[in-house]
Amino acid sequence: MFVVTADQHRSRSTGDRVPTLLKGLTPWFSSHQDAIALPMERTVGDEVQILLTHAEPALDLALHLMRRADWAVGVGAGPVETPLGPSARQSSGQAFFHAREAVERARGRGEPVPLVIMGEQAEAAGEATAVVQLLGAILRRRSAEGWEVADGQAAGKRQNQIAEELGISPQAVGQRMRAALVQEEQRVRPVAARLMSVCVGGS
Repeated sequence: MFVVTADQHRSRSTGDRVPTLLKGLTPWFSSHQDAIALPMERTVGDEVQILLTHAEPALDLALHLMRRADWAVGVGAGPVETPLGPSARQSSGQAFFHAREAVERARGRGEPVPLVIMGEQAEAAGEATAVVQLLGAILRRRSAEGWEVADGQAAGKRQNQIAEELGISPQAVGQRMRAALVQEEQRVRPVAARLMSVCVGGS
């Protein structure tokens, strides 16, 4: 299991963004509902938490939060106590403990990107953190123009379609994709997800 815990940066100066986050993630929740064991909710203050069954959606959500740039994110990988409680706040287990430690680390100044993975296999968690932080850095530095083509490709559109919609040439789309490291991101994601799966431990 994977617990994703996110804590808002500078909430005292920027205001509470939890309601906006939950509303904005509605499409994500709908498209990943099969992987949601316990829905995202506010746990305390300006922090939210969700329990997911697989590494791929946990990674996707963590990177989605990195794109928003308002959150420190910790992902905990490991077993949970069953039966689950009615909510994340009322559930427990190693995945929850790891997520708590991970988000505390992600909030600190010692991490180059505020995204940390922790789990039953410490070495794999360290390797996963290194890879997802690299991915997070790519997304946090991607320009608005880069996101236009990245989102278009993620929606299944071909390069010519993206070019037509944006009013630019297919060559310009290719240039934006290269500058935004879109293909590099896509190729690394499965590697990161496999490392996160190893973090769960067990046989």
